[in-house]
Amino acid sequence: MSLLEVRDLSIRYGATDVVSGLDFDVAPGEAVGLVGASGSGKSQTALAIMGLLPRAASISGSVRLGPHELLGAPARVLDRVRPTRIAMVFQDPAQALNPYLRVGRQLVRILEQHRIARGASARQKVVEMLARVGLPDAPRQAAAWPHELSGGMRQRVMIASALLAGPELLVADEPTTALDVTVQAQILDLLESLRQDTALLLITHDLGIVAGRCERMLVLEAGRLVESGPVREVFSRPQAAGTEALLAATPAPGAAREAVAGPEVFRIEGAAVCYRPRRGPPLHAVRGVGLAVARGEIVAVVGESGAGKTSLGRAALGLVPLAAGRIVLAGSELAPLAADRSLAARRAVQLVFQDPAASLNPRLTVSDIVAEPLTVHEPGLKAAERGSRVEAALAATGLEAGFMTRYPHELSGGQAQRVAIARALILEPRVLICDEAVAALDGRARRRILGLFDTARAETGLAVIFITHDLGVAQEMAHRVLVMYLGRLAELGPAVAVLSQPLHPYTQALLAAVPRADPRDPGGRATITGEVPSPVATPAGCAFHPRCPRAEGRCAEERPAARGVAGSRVACHFAEEFLAGDAPA
Repeated sequence: MSLLEVRDLSIRYGATDVVSGLDFDVAPGEAVGLVGASGSGKSQTALAIMGLLPRAASISGSVRLGPHELLGAPARVLDRVRPTRIAMVFQDPAQALNPYLRVGRQLVRILEQHRIARGASARQKVVEMLARVGLPDAPRQAAAWPHELSGGMRQRVMIASALLAGPELLVADEPTTALDVTVQAQILDLLESLRQDTALLLITHDLGIVAGRCERMLVLEAGRLVESGPVREVFSRPQAAGTEALLAATPAPGAAREAVAGPEVFRIEGAAVCYRPRRGPPLHAVRGVGLAVARGEIVAVVGESGAGKTSLGRAALGLVPLAAGRIVLAGSELAPLAADRSLAARRAVQLVFQDPAASLNPRLTVSDIVAEPLTVHEPGLKAAERGSRVEAALAATGLEAGFMTRYPHELSGGQAQRVAIARALILEPRVLICDEAVAALDGRARRRILGLFDTARAETGLAVIFITHDLGVAQEMAHRVLVMYLGRLAELGPAVAVLSQPLHPYTQALLAAVPRADPRDPGGRATITGEVPSPVATPAGCAFHPRCPRAEGRCAEERPAARGVAGSRVACHFAEEFLAGDAPA
């Protein structure tokens, strides 16, 4: 017996088919993963099921939820079905939540509009649901505005709103894409524990999530269903080329890279970054962190949001001032701010931002965007030579010459990120700082981008500082790993050591939270709770102790100094015990 029946679903915009002849079922209480690369039609399918497609879409086929036909149903039918029988968790809670209504009021309106509860009873149900989804001090959070909550907390509110009316089917569209790996694990654990008899249609490009959270999976490619079946069967014996490509692009657990023995190119010494608002206490984003990078080496800087990773990278580039410490390039100290550095120094250290759409000028063509650094650093170049250099830079990233006349809005996410990389590499820098450069990309696009970095490193000796919250990426790319927590160094050492035998409980928690594309051992479980505390008011002693499963009394009183342990630097009282295998339980 099926709860949801999708038959011959097709979606078209003008002359473009985005979904073609889609057929699948979801049984009561079943968890089904809908996977595919970006642009495969996953989100369009979800919106069609929910009756949320724009008027420009031409839809045909059938979507039945029990006795209700949802395609073409009038508003009164859809309002009766949503959210009491079917509900949705959107990818971006910041856009899905109304910024002008307090969190509790938004959830109360759901109960009132569907005549489930009113007044004090509705408010009590909302507070109880917010507590169930793990929000601390639920009555206070109910009175908060959406902008006052972190990304993980906003996503918990979205889950609460979806489950509040007790739906039979929950549609979750990339519910953890923008979250830290630890918060992702908490959210997925939460969905698993709360949905009980509620069926789940989980839309994602991360096959590791599907491996550990779903019983069955559907694979979309270019709007068509190319494979479906039990998760273990599809993973072990994929039948479609598209499925094999998705599996091949998924990071697999394996040995980390050995360290690179080369001359030091770039050094950050004792860096401290402090933001001082006009009102309120100072925010100490980075506290005495040091890092060195050798020629041809990739160093990953990992940690959750709020760890200070981006502030460290921006300080290295001279985009924010240092409160303490210094930046050294090839033995020469650089001025703290980029504006005071020489053109040669600025050319030597380049940046790739997380969001290419925000970092590319929408009024310029791809050719002009990539050529812009040359006009600044090599103004004497003739137009023909500059065009040839741009074409070669784009070709190195896998983009054909035809892309030169396109504008940023005509590019996919992966293509836009390649343009950003071409712009950074056209100056042949010595150091490249990448700030979450693949966070929002699907597996195949991410694999191509990481391959570009690795090729540039191997061919030119480029040194790379790769900022990421994903230890799966760090394991795939890095020679050394710096783990940061609340502005401080938690662990720094060779990737082989840090990722195979971590000596800090925080590193251990990050690794445990990484999902693996293996249904037999999927990982991706939360071993710590809560989120990074505010850097305005850090806990006494070890900053990690309120969340640490290994904490003892001294951890709340005494901040551990970073010290050398087995070739790494670790800031934990029990690092030597972890190394010996007899740390406190």
